[in-house]
Amino acid sequence: MTAKVSLIRDFLRLLCQSIRLHMSITSFNPNSAALHDSGLFGLPFDEHHSQIIIIPIEWELTVSYGKGTAAGPKAVYDASLQIDLNNHDYPDLWKKGIWMDSFPEHLRQLHDSLRKDADTIIQAIGEGSMDENDKKFITLYQRIEEGAERMNQWLFERIAYWKSKGKIVGLLGGDHSVPIAYHRYLNDQKSDYGVLMVDAHIDLRDAYEGFKYSHASIFFNVMKMSKVKKLVQVGIRDYCHEEAELVRQQSDRVHVFFDRDLRMQQFEGIGWKEQVDSMIGLLPDKVYISVDIDGLDPVLCPNTGTPVPGGLQFEELMYLLNRIRLSGKDIIGFDLCEVSPGHNEWDGNVGARVLFQLCGVASK
Repeated sequence: MTAKVSLIRDFLRLLCQSIRLHMSITSFNPNSAALHDSGLFGLPFDEHHSQIIIIPIEWELTVSYGKGTAAGPKAVYDASLQIDLNNHDYPDLWKKGIWMDSFPEHLRQLHDSLRKDADTIIQAIGEGSMDENDKKFITLYQRIEEGAERMNQWLFERIAYWKSKGKIVGLLGGDHSVPIAYHRYLNDQKSDYGVLMVDAHIDLRDAYEGFKYSHASIFFNVMKMSKVKKLVQVGIRDYCHEEAELVRQQSDRVHVFFDRDLRMQQFEGIGWKEQVDSMIGLLPDKVYISVDIDGLDPVLCPNTGTPVPGGLQFEELMYLLNRIRLSGKDIIGFDLCEVSPGHNEWDGNVGARVLFQLCGVASK
């Protein structure tokens, strides 16, 4: 009898929770101000009633210039509460439900511990005292790589879990190293796909500063995966000789739309629509979208880790994303990375609006 009573009690508790949530959703007014304890974008939905799941990754082990992207997910969440829900392009987007997952405390603690190890390495490189054969540095590199693998494995499993529930999954970084787990998941699905990447940097460095999972090496690692047939990069304006040579060698798979070339064409009369259509025309039917916020003009993201003059204007990015949706491509996943809050809400504000648009583009 005790077991039956316990089961009945649990059932009634869950039923009451479901009824309260249903009442909350049906009575939700999208025109009202968000409550302080609201979900992402001030929405009342839980994970069960949301079509779109955002996984935050508070991780930036390998950044060597400006820091702060580990705090990006919180900054975006905080700013999202101030966004009006009548998205200009997808006015009913909010009804689909958008819910933010949580980043585990044990991984947050692991990150903070390993960040000290990474700082030791980065400082030694900057001072010219790095000895790659020194057992101390060998151990530090091993610890950082093993820690990154632990986080990547958790994220892989989390993506797989939500996908098994039929959810649309987006990632919110953190630095730009974090999407590697998503591409591992997609590579296991046996379907070819392409990547549209908006970024100031090519991110094709081989283990930058010795870090295998560097934010500057994300697509060096991704392009090793056989199911990635195309990488289309937009807004690029900072890269090294090694990366330029790799692009030349893989010209059948990697297509770079350099920011300066795009502007020169525009100065000579070629419009953004024509340029965007050229980008989209290179992509296969299935597309993953990766947005590093520094692909935008740094006026829009002044506190990002490695800002570079130039870049896309906000409405140029919106147009690019909407044209992908209109093209009929199947958006199989997305990420937004490198938002760093700084000392005000501006970066989070812009990041939240980019994330909202990505949700609209990916929604079914």
